[in-house]
Amino acid sequence: MIDFKQILSVSLILFSVIDILGSIPIIINLRKKAGHIQSEKATLAAGLLMILFLLAGKSILGLFGIGVEDFAIAGALIIFALGAEMILGIELFKPDPEASTGASIVPIAFPLIAGAGTLTTILTLKAEFDQVNIAIGILLNLVFVYAVLKSTNWLERKLGKTGLDVLRRIFGIILLSIAVKIFKTNAFPMDII
Repeated sequence: MIDFKQILSVSLILFSVIDILGSIPIIINLRKKAGHIQSEKATLAAGLLMILFLLAGKSILGLFGIGVEDFAIAGALIIFALGAEMILGIELFKPDPEASTGASIVPIAFPLIAGAGTLTTILTLKAEFDQVNIAIGILLNLVFVYAVLKSTNWLERKLGKTGLDVLRRIFGIILLSIAVKIFKTNAFPMDII
């Protein structure tokens, strides 16, 4: 069932994890190296990865005997690490600098947009939100990702380094809070408290 509150929550969570605004310096650097980034191709590839993981992620976990709650707790730890990375200005998850050829798919679509953090978050969200609302949240984020990819020159001029740093830290705090909430919800379900 479509729930606008869930869609908003999912959209904000994914927006924080994907961190496309925080990735603008990386995208600008890749654009300089590769010459051109195909925004449509990168957005479509990232979207296909995210939807595929949304639909088949639980089945994949089942092959390993892992429950969604277990994966949600692991996902919460990754989201926590991403938030800490954003706030502290450290780099825990390093993109492969050698993968600049064909920059539209690797590393822009994967792992920059639809990386391990994003895919883990999508599956983690399934523990708390309806699948249709997650799918809509993914699509809304892809629209925003596409807009950012198309306008990196303009954003670089308007936001400046300080503006990008401030946005990155704000979303880092949001991610830390979300990670704590997901961890508490799945590690300590209400029926055993």
